[in-house]
Amino acid sequence: MTTRRKAAPPPKLLVEERRRRIVEMVNQHGRVTVDELVALFDISAVTIRADLEALDRAGAISRSHGGALPAASTTLDTPLNIKETRHHAQKRRIGQAAARLIEDGDTIILDSGSTTVEIARQIRQQKWTSLTVITNALNIAMELSALPSVRVMMLGGLLRQTSYSLAGPDAEQALSRLSADRLFLGVDGLDPDVGVTTPDPLEASLNALMIRVSRQTVAVLDASKFGQRSLSVIAPVSDLDLVISDTAAPAEYVQALDAKGVKTQLV
Repeated sequence: MTTRRKAAPPPKLLVEERRRRIVEMVNQHGRVTVDELVALFDISAVTIRADLEALDRAGAISRSHGGALPAASTTLDTPLNIKETRHHAQKRRIGQAAARLIEDGDTIILDSGSTTVEIARQIRQQKWTSLTVITNALNIAMELSALPSVRVMMLGGLLRQTSYSLAGPDAEQALSRLSADRLFLGVDGLDPDVGVTTPDPLEASLNALMIRVSRQTVAVLDASKFGQRSLSVIAPVSDLDLVISDTAAPAEYVQALDAKGVKTQLV
């Protein structure tokens, strides 16, 4: 007589992975209940409530009785750790597509942001003979710091704590002496009539210089950024060579970019 082995239980998610999934569910479905999350993750209601309270304090969701709702949308400068919980699967695919454009021996610029850090994580997964990465983002520099074949050049300047990025006159002075094959630009908003935008004027000025010193500019953004406008305009969309986004990008924006001579890749 043979005995059947019990199927192994699914692996438990790390706390950050579980909380990222919760934010994605809330944004996708418009609401989620504690009971639904308990059943999905096979953990206690006490743990789920702690997750929801932590996400509410971070501004990633809005806690409600018995569950959670999406956080109120805002054009303010959202902290990076909150941005990373939003549309994470899409940003990971965008990061993979962007990394495939990089060639061995390139000099690239990685702007700060929750999408550009996914490019850095993809760079870590590949073998390079030589690659130079210029960045104004502390977290991106740390992602790449242990790779012996990748030379990381940090720009100086004033630290923006919400994005772990450096900007200001010192950063611009350092960048003005450099040139790059390709810029991967993260933006908070893209409007075909207004341009690409970001909440911080100093970062917008630095981003504009990044465009000028790069042979190719690739904007990387999830579909939620289309039609959004932030405080500071970086550049008109005609300054972009390529936009990489996800398949939820509205067709009218893709068509508007095409009319301005900007290619779009949806992943």
